[in-house]
Amino acid sequence: MLIIDSKDCENIDKALKKYKKKFEKAKTLLQLRERQAFIKPSIRRRTEVLKAIYKQQINSGKIEQ
Repeated sequence: MLIIDSKDCENIDKALKKYKKKFEKAKTLLQLRERQAFIKPSIRRRTEVLKAIYKQQINSGKIEQ
């Protein structure tokens, strides 16, 4: 649960902005999206390896963006 410390004289827009920043830093939405569907560990590792290979190819100049 996120708790925002706000002063009495503080604007509601500032408090909402603080809440949104804390919400993003907590990565709650990312966790919810990950939990929507189960991904087997082998498939998760495979996608990580493919991403790493792709990044290496971009850095070496084989693939242009």
